[in-house]
Amino acid sequence: MSVKNTKITDGSLLTGLFSLATPMLVQALLQNLQSMIDLYFVGNLGSSAVAAVSGSGTILFVLTPFMMGASVGIIAMVSRFTGQGRHDMAAKTAGQVLIISLFFGLLVALAGFFFKRQIFEWMNTPEDVIQAGLSYLNISLTCSFTIFILFLGNAAMQGVGDAWTPMKVMALSNIINIVLDPLMIYGIGPFPRMGVVGAAWATVIAQASAAAMSLWLLSNGKVHLKLRLTDWKPNLNLCWRITKIGLPGAGQMLLRSLMNAVMFRIVAPFGTPPLAGYSIATRLNMMILMPAFSFGNASATMVGQNLGAGRPERAEQAAWLAVRIEAIVMVLASILMLTQAPFFLKIFLTSDPEAVQVGSEYFRVEGLVYIFSAFSIILSRALGGAGASLGPFIINAFALWGIQVPLAHIMAPRYGTTGIWIAMAFTQVVYGMITVIWFKMGTWKHKKV
Repeated sequence: MSVKNTKITDGSLLTGLFSLATPMLVQALLQNLQSMIDLYFVGNLGSSAVAAVSGSGTILFVLTPFMMGASVGIIAMVSRFTGQGRHDMAAKTAGQVLIISLFFGLLVALAGFFFKRQIFEWMNTPEDVIQAGLSYLNISLTCSFTIFILFLGNAAMQGVGDAWTPMKVMALSNIINIVLDPLMIYGIGPFPRMGVVGAAWATVIAQASAAAMSLWLLSNGKVHLKLRLTDWKPNLNLCWRITKIGLPGAGQMLLRSLMNAVMFRIVAPFGTPPLAGYSIATRLNMMILMPAFSFGNASATMVGQNLGAGRPERAEQAAWLAVRIEAIVMVLASILMLTQAPFFLKIFLTSDPEAVQVGSEYFRVEGLVYIFSAFSIILSRALGGAGASLGPFIINAFALWGIQVPLAHIMAPRYGTTGIWIAMAFTQVVYGMITVIWFKMGTWKHKKV
């Protein structure tokens, strides 16, 4: 059973967008905050520990593009079926979350176990960082299926128009993580002092608890979806349709993940303090971009449901309204980080002034082009919501691998880390402009799922 959210296909676009984007923003912030919590508590263990957790996160990001791609397919299909009033198919699609999560969770774990050290070494990671990072990854990879279930379960709820419940699920995960992190990292009370390993266990326990909550909510009718026992049965046709839509999205995330590893490799020769500064700066940067991802995911649901309801013009209007709102947010973010970056960096880098200086330099360059992220992120997500995920994949491949990576390689020897930041900023400008052109072509309005 499914309950249609009429604010998405009728009435005020602004109301519909904010009804989705507001809880999505809080959820995204909470999701990103989970990794920042680990970094905050391991910060007192030194730069090596910070770099180890951050480097491990980069590797996990490399190994989990399938999760992102599957979420694109689930949101596109659940939202389209909901817009068409085919609530039984929306529920059956959501029921594939479990089988997809278990399959790709196992795939990620196996790939990670075989290649984790090689990836660390390829990223030019110092040996002391590698040792700590391997201990963190061993635990995270073993339980990687839990984050798949959590992420895809939340995507199914978002596709039907329920964004508040996933936000609450992520809040639960963060509360558990905040409580367990200091206990398990520093060895408070009955817990032994585990350091970086404690951070990994705290995160895994928090994610597993939230994943169990997500499955329970999908099954008991307390959200807009109520899955019957038969809906959880593997359906190869639906799994293939989800995969077909999600493959370009998975490819896009894989390219971005590999690019992050390459950028880590380019920065690494400058030393551990610059690497720590870059690591924290990129995590803060992700938090700054959370509103863009939230409005992008909201526009994806709006686009999918309105296309299903036969209202393509409303779908397009929703995407552009999301862009205009996010452009204002990005201007404010630019001003904030251009003036206050050192303050935020010092929260995580309390005893490393060189790392703070490098991170501040990063924001002095990146902060100038934030507005272009509003176009690239939101319109790419809107295209994904329509099921037209091939276009964003092509643009992503060209921008990141045709421009950013080679330009960073050229600029780094001549201008140091500043040259790397300039290459990244230039890429954002080009990325945003090409995405606008692609979206305005309008072929996504006729995409079948």
